[in-house]
Amino acid sequence: MLKRITTLFCLLLSTYTFAQLGGQSTYQFLNLISSPRQAALGGKVFTNIDYDVTQALTNPSSINVEMDNQFALNYSSYLGGISYGTAAYGYTWDRRVLTFFAGISYINYGSFDGYDELGNSTGTFSGNEASLSFGHSRQIGYSDFYLGGTVKLITSKLEQYSSFGAAVDAALMYIDEDIEFQATLVVRNLGVQITTYAGQNEPLPLEIAFGMSQTLENVPLRWHLTFENLQQWPIGVGNPARAETDLEGNQTQDDVGFFGNVLRHTILGAEIFPAGVFNIRLGYNFRRGEELRIVDQRNFSGISAGIGLKLNKFRFSFTHARYTSASNANFFGMQIDLR
Repeated sequence: MLKRITTLFCLLLSTYTFAQLGGQSTYQFLNLISSPRQAALGGKVFTNIDYDVTQALTNPSSINVEMDNQFALNYSSYLGGISYGTAAYGYTWDRRVLTFFAGISYINYGSFDGYDELGNSTGTFSGNEASLSFGHSRQIGYSDFYLGGTVKLITSKLEQYSSFGAAVDAALMYIDEDIEFQATLVVRNLGVQITTYAGQNEPLPLEIAFGMSQTLENVPLRWHLTFENLQQWPIGVGNPARAETDLEGNQTQDDVGFFGNVLRHTILGAEIFPAGVFNIRLGYNFRRGEELRIVDQRNFSGISAGIGLKLNKFRFSFTHARYTSASNANFFGMQIDLR
């Protein structure tokens, strides 16, 4: 049974493995960071199997009984005056197999001044997008593998144009409880536009990712290793501004080699005191750090750090993520145990 499911999962991946990154698809907000914990660990972590109900927004196979009656709210004052947030809730119907998840992601792009082709003012307009998610995860027989899925309903309104779509996330998780190790393969945003903005159908921002994590035995530390956007190789593009010219006028273009592309797919994260009342989270996103760095200037792009604090039935999280010298992002989150 496990072999059949794994084969079907791999066929699903191969069918939809094509390049989709920023600027090439619609509903890009679906790939934004879902919580302060995610932000602190580099932006994408898929292997947290615990109370964190927001994790299910990015990996449905992480849905578990510890999420029962957990309600989370997260908010970020993002770059360029954009604000967005998420909400998530988990409910266990049967402690053996049936834990369900529901989540919302919402983004508001703010207010804009509109003009026609002649430069005449047409007033102000706004843009916002949202998705509603429902998910479930199930153990495969008595194995160490878990299969999860999420259905998303997506709505978008940009000025006078609106669109509606649907997508699914699918994930396979391996859990070794003896050594507290997890590994997962995730396919996200596999779907279609049902109604388009102006008659032109656009693809959704498909992403395939692989993640691993482990809690060390004698050290209060949990490490995370994530490989994102595996549907596109290479992912790196040379920057013309970094071209070098020698004394004879010969120009050498910026070239992203094999090792550079591997790093651009990589995210590292670590949690200190992961099961404690107070914990510290650190992360580094190599692609963000490389694409947003300034030549001959240290601006620490790609670095993120955050904290988590548990007070009775409340958990509070805060993260500061470094993007550029001009703009960074802060993330705030609260989770309530309703049991």
